[in-house]
Amino acid sequence: MKVRDAVNLNPTVILPTASIPEAAAVLANSQASDLMVVDQNRMFVGVLSEGDLIRATLPKIDEIAASGGAMNAAEIFGDKASALRKRPLADILIAKPITLKPDDNLLEAAALMASRMIRRLPVVDGGKLIGTISRADVCKAILSSPAG
Repeated sequence: MKVRDAVNLNPTVILPTASIPEAAAVLANSQASDLMVVDQNRMFVGVLSEGDLIRATLPKIDEIAASGGAMNAAEIFGDKASALRKRPLADILIAKPITLKPDDNLLEAAALMASRMIRRLPVVDGGKLIGTISRADVCKAILSSPAG
């Protein structure tokens, strides 16, 4: 079985020119956990996850300690969120994530996702985003297959 047998051909995408607040809105409205960043020709640029956004705004332990303790964490969070709103999407997206090809072996892709604790990977062919594959997509394909 190949990745092409389980690929989701309709991933949630966003242009690299979008703002970070726009990306956050798309994530929230789509209930996706990550966005595939593509140009106007659907050429793959990178991935932006909700985790990337949260990590970019959460205060680090040393920032909390330097500010006088946990009571100031909310203020740091607000300041970081305010600064993040002004940054380009390119600053926080993963520009060179692990990708799969349609002809990759599905079970090897599943093993890669399990070993790296990755929930979803882009499927790219010739630089163009074809779709994505999630752990759920793998399970569905394998468990619904007569040979599975």
